[in-house]
Amino acid sequence: MFINKLVLWAAGASLAAIALLTAEPLRAESSSDSARLEKLERAVELLAKQNAELQAEIKSLKKETTSVPDGKFKKKITYDGKTYTEKAVVEEKPPVYVQQRGPELKLVLGGFIQMNFEDGDVSAFEGRFGQTALKDRFRLRRARINLTGDFAEQFDFKLEGDFENSDGLNANRTAFEATDIFINWHQFPWAQVKMGQWKAPFGLEQTTPDTTLYTIERTLPTGAITPERQVGIQLWGKPLALIGPDYADLLTYYAGIFNGNGRNITNNDNNNFMYVGRLESTLFKDVFGKGSFLKLGADILNSRDDKGTNISQSLNLLVNSDGSLSPFVLPGADERTAWSVDAWLKMGPFDLIGEFLQERVHPRTVNGVAPGFDRFTTDGFYVTGGYYLIPKKLQAVVQWQHLNPGQKGNDGISSIVAGLNYYIRGDDLKLMVNYFHTWSDFREANREFGDDQFDEVIGRMQLMF
Repeated sequence: MFINKLVLWAAGASLAAIALLTAEPLRAESSSDSARLEKLERAVELLAKQNAELQAEIKSLKKETTSVPDGKFKKKITYDGKTYTEKAVVEEKPPVYVQQRGPELKLVLGGFIQMNFEDGDVSAFEGRFGQTALKDRFRLRRARINLTGDFAEQFDFKLEGDFENSDGLNANRTAFEATDIFINWHQFPWAQVKMGQWKAPFGLEQTTPDTTLYTIERTLPTGAITPERQVGIQLWGKPLALIGPDYADLLTYYAGIFNGNGRNITNNDNNNFMYVGRLESTLFKDVFGKGSFLKLGADILNSRDDKGTNISQSLNLLVNSDGSLSPFVLPGADERTAWSVDAWLKMGPFDLIGEFLQERVHPRTVNGVAPGFDRFTTDGFYVTGGYYLIPKKLQAVVQWQHLNPGQKGNDGISSIVAGLNYYIRGDDLKLMVNYFHTWSDFREANREFGDDQFDEVIGRMQLMF
């Protein structure tokens, strides 16, 4: 309708101009006829120009009408000081946005996806062979989403959960499950207080984020001995930050008290807690080139657990009759003490990482009930070397790892790992491939149980957002 009005208006203006031109010669006999004629000619030229502009605008509006669905126009009237102009413009919807309810200074939504391809003797390096063997598979290893934020009152927090269907802790889980949920009061860098659920501060490899590891999976010693995620409270900080920021990383301490029976469990297994402590020291930074450092660490753990507690939540520890491993669910009460030491040297394109861990598990008689197992000591180590063949793009990795469960004679499991990491955009988008060669000392000494050497290839694509 609006376009039709513009057409009629333009046609009327053109007819008026023609009428003026035909009527003017009748008056040309007067002395001012020539001047009037010049004025009329200028008026006609102006009308012709306006007529052309209107016709161009009509064509433009017709094109917009054909490209925009009905009901998406609204009228807009403008005034240029002389005339009012009515235009049909596309109606724009306001953008959708999310606003936090609380007084947060910062909210960050993120997460990551890790997809694996596993072929060969799947997870044999974790002791999964023989009666616990797995089949070739595509595996959605992790699919996590998290929300982190900072409050003006010197608090930060994290909420994270995993969509991955089975994390090894509960084979029947098929739903979303919480991983990290905590609040941290950081007003004083040398004395921060953390409350909630997260990884207990024990072990360098265990506390290194999944997304930044140089190998696709953590080592068997780390998974068998470290306590994984727990519910509790922790005091931690960098006391030398009081001297100055340059000294902050010289010493970091962690001291935590936890339930000790794993994540996403509302009740403690008994009235005893797990006590965990860790010290870290970065002795030098940027001495042998930018980004170089030497980092040392040490850990201690003590816990009293009741019957039914799984003391190897991340990976396997219980030695089966054929030398394979299963999660160690206590048949009776125990007291366990663990410790570890670690070091990480980085110089230019070269990394060297090593860690030794040990755990002593002592049975306890509670209320006259015998524990049902003998004491044992588990220990293990790994050494990892990494070198960038192409700076920040292509990295070669080799690793040697060994676990001695200490429950049967010659029950050790060892693996050699070789891998390549291709960083498309750092850790945000990378491809990884690892080859594992694993051998079992128990199987070698007891040939009747079958093969004692195993091979596996794992590939991974990782995307962080």
